[in-house]
Amino acid sequence: MKLIKRKLRLAVIAVSILLMSLVVYGVYSLGVSGNRWFSSSVNTSLRKVKQGVIPGRIYDRNGIQLAGANVKGERLYHTDEITRRSLVHVLGVPDGTVKNGVETFMSYLLYAYDDSYLTRLTAAFSGQMRTGYDLRLTVSSGLSRMITEQFPKDKSGAVVVMNYRTGEILSLNSFPNFDPLQMEGVATNPKKPYINNVTQWRSAPGSIFKAVTMAAALANWPDALDRTFTCTGAYQVGETIITDAGNARHGEITLQKALAVSCNITFAKLALELGDEQFRLAAQAFGLDDHLLFSDLVVENSLYPSSNRVAKELAWTGPGQSALFVTPMHMCLVAAGIANDGVIMEPKLLIQSVDRNKQGKAQMTPTVYKKAMTPQHADVLAEAMRQVVVSGTGTRAAVPGLKICGKTGSAQIDGQTSTNAWFIGFIDEKTLPYAVCVVVNDAGEGSRHAAPLARQIFEYIKNQR
Repeated sequence: MKLIKRKLRLAVIAVSILLMSLVVYGVYSLGVSGNRWFSSSVNTSLRKVKQGVIPGRIYDRNGIQLAGANVKGERLYHTDEITRRSLVHVLGVPDGTVKNGVETFMSYLLYAYDDSYLTRLTAAFSGQMRTGYDLRLTVSSGLSRMITEQFPKDKSGAVVVMNYRTGEILSLNSFPNFDPLQMEGVATNPKKPYINNVTQWRSAPGSIFKAVTMAAALANWPDALDRTFTCTGAYQVGETIITDAGNARHGEITLQKALAVSCNITFAKLALELGDEQFRLAAQAFGLDDHLLFSDLVVENSLYPSSNRVAKELAWTGPGQSALFVTPMHMCLVAAGIANDGVIMEPKLLIQSVDRNKQGKAQMTPTVYKKAMTPQHADVLAEAMRQVVVSGTGTRAAVPGLKICGKTGSAQIDGQTSTNAWFIGFIDEKTLPYAVCVVVNDAGEGSRHAAPLARQIFEYIKNQR
């Protein structure tokens, strides 16, 4: 009998521990990705919540209304088509076609999910529609519209602009886009305009990744800036020959100069000398391989190549090729971290939500995502990126009167003849703390097709201050 009681007691304890573990895990999961769960298509409660609710209005950072609703709860949008197209991937649409849009990811606010049971019951008996919370976003509709007007009409790609001190996203433009008032055929369009290329599309970054490679060198070699490298125009690694654009021969070259002229050979040598483990750790310090579940949006994780690679694969990772895949949002975070003394802030989309009584329900708080590098190394890297714009491949991003730092990239895609044009950069001024990432697919060199658009963005920001 005693044995039975003892076994029963142990069973009760085991079940209790299991239940407690499930509760703890549930609380943790809701805290980390509660928004994602709430907005998921498998959450049947969401569809019920939307019934009988007029969704809240959505405003940009300057108070311009981007979306409203009629008395039936049907969405209304800005009267200007270009503005609607510019912000469709930020806002999303009610049916969830754009998976990470505010319409889906912040639906718990837009549809006042936390209304009390009494409020819901009163509305149900009275037959009145409840009203969701209004949202004020970090984005600038004016900047977003300008980017749409200037982006090449026949190309796909992405542009993201953020405040590197606070994490506020000023623009999040994905191309191709669509008009939320003309949804027919969007879901079946082979160009997939519903995909948010800023957060969901991944590709090789090309030479913009040399900023990360240089950060790895600075972190591992105290004498990195004093070293010189030899570029003869060709560098053989196994059966692979690494060359530079136009078969350029840079001769004896410093690390800073190598970044300015975007020397593939120097950065391939850096990768091999660093070795896979040290290079991987430096890349992971910037968030590669992380699951990027932020409070206001979800970003597909950028992928550093798997370990135990052959020498040629490691060598090509240095210049940003090989099996390396990143999102534009992530590369903007890399630029932002370099600009912000090595500290990467969590990207934010929501400034504030306000209920029907004009009471604030949620308020933006700047949050540190990662400390990627020391302030000293960040300063060195920022100066090297400054020289890229002053005298290197990024001169087309220069703006008179502004201290612009940047890096161009031209990413060749395996198995394709196309080249994606990239640019990352930032304004190195306390009063204008903004970073940018531009990618134009199948366009050619980043210096010619991405840097000029970055310049227009910097000019717009300068003129708005």
